[in-house]
Amino acid sequence: MHQGHDHKHGEDCNHGGGGQPHAHDHKHDHAGHSHGIGGHHHHVPKNFDKAFAIGAFLNLSFVGAELTYGYLAKSLALIADAVHNFADVVGLLLAWGAAWLARRAPTDERTFGYRRASILAALANACTLFFAIGAIIIEAVQRFASPAPLNAPTMIWVAGLGIIINFSTAMLFWKGQKDDLNLRAAFMHMIADAAISAGVVLAGLIIMFKGWVWIDPAISLIVSVIILIGCWDIAKEALHLSMDGVPKHINRRGVLVYLHELPGVTGVHDLHIWAMSTTEVALTVHLMRPGAALDDVFLHKVARDLRERFQIGHVTIQIEAGNAKDDCMLAPSEVV
Repeated sequence: MHQGHDHKHGEDCNHGGGGQPHAHDHKHDHAGHSHGIGGHHHHVPKNFDKAFAIGAFLNLSFVGAELTYGYLAKSLALIADAVHNFADVVGLLLAWGAAWLARRAPTDERTFGYRRASILAALANACTLFFAIGAIIIEAVQRFASPAPLNAPTMIWVAGLGIIINFSTAMLFWKGQKDDLNLRAAFMHMIADAAISAGVVLAGLIIMFKGWVWIDPAISLIVSVIILIGCWDIAKEALHLSMDGVPKHINRRGVLVYLHELPGVTGVHDLHIWAMSTTEVALTVHLMRPGAALDDVFLHKVARDLRERFQIGHVTIQIEAGNAKDDCMLAPSEVV
């Protein structure tokens, strides 16, 4: 924790949830900066490298098997599915790379490190899933118009293998996806593929016993719509976080009330809460404490409370005594 210095400066202050910095020059009494409970550490994202490695290997092996069998059986459908599954491998590698970047240390040029990569990867994964589902819907509509000859037994065993691989890969991220949007996007990608494969198995069985060729595109459309609904929230949240929006699990109003009720605080302004990554939240705020002395205990307690009560781990507090001739330039709520 860094705090306890009088300074006159022209420094950057984040406004609008970590938005564009604005230089300002006025006197402050002291500022507090916390890196977690007790000011000792950030919340570091859990390491899922092993899960990513296993998932990428399984899916890449499946792509190889589909390409080989599709070539030998002269099945365009299998080859097309292999291309789709290769896109999933790329999605996994994208999420993995972002998770790795998020753990890298900050540099002089990137003072927050590469944490934002995890948000961008989640957004990219959601977008690729939208494109994939769009392609499936277009193909399904075309199949209604001109049904393609189908080898039901081949459909069933290949799709059955796809269910096992995709579902197994998804389960590798089951724990992490609850708290990490990047992992949730990868998880959703794998679950979507498992669902699509399950639809293919069901269609294959119906075709074998009933001969209803139209059931294949029909099930594809139903599964695609269900996946689109499930994916929408991930895409919306990823876009929200990429625009420095307040993470949805943070009660901004509750934070504001808490800060206003702190001892000696007569005013709160320039409050910004944003996601540094898919697992880490930052906050900056100016607190008015007229006549307050330099107080590390106060700053540590506020940082600890914000972490424990609101899951905000990176806290920067600027204390103002209110004795300057002019008000803080960032005090008006409309100033960004």
